Amino acid sequence: MTDQLTVRCVLMRGGTSKGLYFHEADLPGPGAARDALLVRLMGSPDPLQIDGLGGSRPITSKLAIIAPSTRDDADVDYTFGQVEIDRAGVGYSGNCGNISAGVGPFAIDEGLVEAVEGTTPVRIHNTNTGAVMTAYVPVRAGKAAVLGDFAVPGAPGTGAEIVMDWSGTVGAKTGALLPTGNPVDEIVLENGAKVRATTCDAGNPCAWVPAADVGLDGGELDFDDALLDVVREIRGKVAVRIGLCADWHRVDDESPGLPMVGLVAPPGGYRTLSGTTAEGADMDLRVRLIFMNRLHESIAGTASVCLAAASRVGGSVVDAVATRRERDTVLIGHPSGITPARVAARAVPEPPHVSFDLLGFSRTARRLMDGAAYYPRPTA
Repeated sequence: MTDQLTVRCVLMRGGTSKGLYFHEADLPGPGAARDALLVRLMGSPDPLQIDGLGGSRPITSKLAIIAPSTRDDADVDYTFGQVEIDRAGVGYSGNCGNISAGVGPFAIDEGLVEAVEGTTPVRIHNTNTGAVMTAYVPVRAGKAAVLGDFAVPGAPGTGAEIVMDWSGTVGAKTGALLPTGNPVDEIVLENGAKVRATTCDAGNPCAWVPAADVGLDGGELDFDDALLDVVREIRGKVAVRIGLCADWHRVDDESPGLPMVGLVAPPGGYRTLSGTTAEGADMDLRVRLIFMNRLHESIAGTASVCLAAASRVGGSVVDAVATRRERDTVLIGHPSGITPARVAARAVPEPPHVSFDLLGFSRTARRLMDGAAYYPRPTA
């Protein structure tokens, strides 16, 4: 008997997130035992996650569980988990675009998908949403390529470009691109103020709100607690409208990750988190995304997909603030810089009068470490 047990895992950066990647066969089956193990490995509940592998922020407290797919239209099944930091919980309510970017390289390097020199397409079934996405992974010498010249604002340096197509995720969570049925809804806050919101389900459900409606200009790099409370109320009331929770006050318990809320504004210059300047002329709009009640350092991959889709919905709050510098690309200004999202849209007669041939983004990913993760033997 030893005081510690081990489980195999890979620590990977995917886009601007970092997480633990597991073979499903190495973990207990879904349920309380698995969640307890994952929470313990991350070091939660603790704001610093000092006794685990988490990095004390939502973007570094994530995980992917991967297995050969049971579906004919996919190569691997992938379950995303968001480990809470201050509480002992794991959320499975949605997907993560950045962590998804590491699934293809993991599957290739672990032998779950046969490597094809040049580019290997990996069809990924996300079990959280039931949707299938395709990752086009560059391959050299039988392994996922790492070196390249593609840059992702929020991740240092450059790497090999992984193209992700998420067009199959429209309505994956709620069944519709516009789950409320409207391009814009009015949300009445408890203090009597009113804000406009476009709720869109592509990638993950997100509510897009004009930054001006909450007194901001869209270039901020820090939010105070009072503003975060307003955003939480908006998130809760949208969650009730789209069926993700029953009482907006309990949104953090009933739907801790979704919907995300993004504050959008027209293009404009601002200083990034790294101290560089993002020029308004280089972007189509600005967005400040709130995820897990914190300002996101960049923009979640799934949120960039959702934002791109919302930008093509006529009359949406995103359509109202965004310019169109490139036909099939949305240039998103966020706290770490400017990131492109791809969108090929066409008009259709049925509401909401838009359909998508491509929704996606590019990311880089890198294996940081693999081996055995240690955790204390559970006590009775």
